[in-house]
Amino acid sequence: MNCLGTSNTGSGGCCNANTLCSFNGNLEDVVSTPIYVQSVYDAVRFHMNGMKTVQNLRFTPALPCGCTISRVKEIRCKKIFDPSQAKDCDNLTIDMETGISGATFLNDCRGIVETIGPDGVPSEKIIFADTSHCDEEGCGTPIFGTQNVRMWGNIIVYLDLCICDSCGRESSMTCCAEVNIASPSHPLVLTNFFELCMPSTGSSAFLPRLTELCNSGFTCRLATNNAGRDLCISPNGEISANLIVGICVTMEKKITVPVQLCVLCTGFAEAPLQENTSDLISCPGLFPERTDAGSQASRTGSDPDARPALPGCDPCSIQQSDGSSCRCGDFPPQSCR
Repeated sequence: MNCLGTSNTGSGGCCNANTLCSFNGNLEDVVSTPIYVQSVYDAVRFHMNGMKTVQNLRFTPALPCGCTISRVKEIRCKKIFDPSQAKDCDNLTIDMETGISGATFLNDCRGIVETIGPDGVPSEKIIFADTSHCDEEGCGTPIFGTQNVRMWGNIIVYLDLCICDSCGRESSMTCCAEVNIASPSHPLVLTNFFELCMPSTGSSAFLPRLTELCNSGFTCRLATNNAGRDLCISPNGEISANLIVGICVTMEKKITVPVQLCVLCTGFAEAPLQENTSDLISCPGLFPERTDAGSQASRTGSDPDARPALPGCDPCSIQQSDGSSCRCGDFPPQSCR
């Protein structure tokens, strides 16, 4: 139990996130609601691979006096990122340059028009093409693109070693070193091609947008997979190594269009409270109640689609056949009370 009155069930000083959505299986709790979101009309994902060789990379700290390396247990990598210096050249940075054929990006006097994406920053490019031919066929219009990824910055390489002292006792040791992937003036460039299917631009209130997702990963190994050849220990215990750094960039391209959808839900997702408030204080909510007829009926328990009974008629009575003007049989209920 922490100081806010909530429990952390994670191990090793970590935590588990709160469950914001749950469903007890009761379909009476499910209601329909419209949402305004972006729909993905097409998407492709691909990998871009590269490699960098590193020679005589010096690691710290040095081996303790009288110790030797028994074996290399693991080689790990981590990207460098300093949140206090986001523009630092040592931060591992990826810059994407996308060119398309068969369509064009919208431009104004300041360049390519970008809209706010799901990440909260301008990251989506609006695209346009004459889709009339494929619209008549009831199909999408193909567009082709070239993807250039420029990468620069540093990563940290960790060597997990098993060392042996002069008495034959083994212990573990970790040393590390920084590897420069490339400099901003001479970045590492990876290139690939892609194809996407674009929806109609004439039958929509919005033009399609191109959304791009990208992430990079690194793996390291000894250059020849032999510690005797690839590791060198100086007389003062300094460790240097010859390594191969494998680079993989995962890229995903999406064609999205803003749409209004009708979905089924069990209500608003609200985070659990982390403090105890007095019963004398009335705290406000975060979201307004819906005001459509269906939501009002669910709060009052009435049926929004029920037809009103005519004056003087019993909706549960047997249908009359004497031709009177009561016409109770015109509104037969599904079941009588």
